[in-house]
Amino acid sequence: MSVNKAILVGNLGKDPEVRYLPSGQPVASFSLATSDNYTDRGGARQERTEWHNIVVFGKQAELASQYLKKGRQVYIEGRISNRQYEAKDGSGKRYRSEIIAQRIQFLGGRGSGSSAVEDPSDMGGDLPPPPAGGDDEDIPF
Repeated sequence: MSVNKAILVGNLGKDPEVRYLPSGQPVASFSLATSDNYTDRGGARQERTEWHNIVVFGKQAELASQYLKKGRQVYIEGRISNRQYEAKDGSGKRYRSEIIAQRIQFLGGRGSGSSAVEDPSDMGGDLPPPPAGGDDEDIPF
């Protein structure tokens, strides 16, 4: 058995860009920033930001391009994909890691405007329900 799943909650680094495959299927791509806070050895609070390349296909791509804007907070669920390509300048192979989104949900936060769709079913799904009882002691890991 194998599992390839990524779950991210972060803010868009740029507006989605939409292209169309030869078949006519829309493909949207955008960057997503996630941040992690930690305390360094000196006791100072630090923040580290990771950037993720997100790719969305089909109807979700059209909805993402219509409603997602730079700074908007979003939940992404998908699979990790690594691909290689030849550099345009002919200098060799390049590698790119991407998250192929299978579920997107708009969240509140920076950049959320009144024109955004707030119904998560419009993006193909909802967040999983919170654990019953809300007590972390019951979680087996």
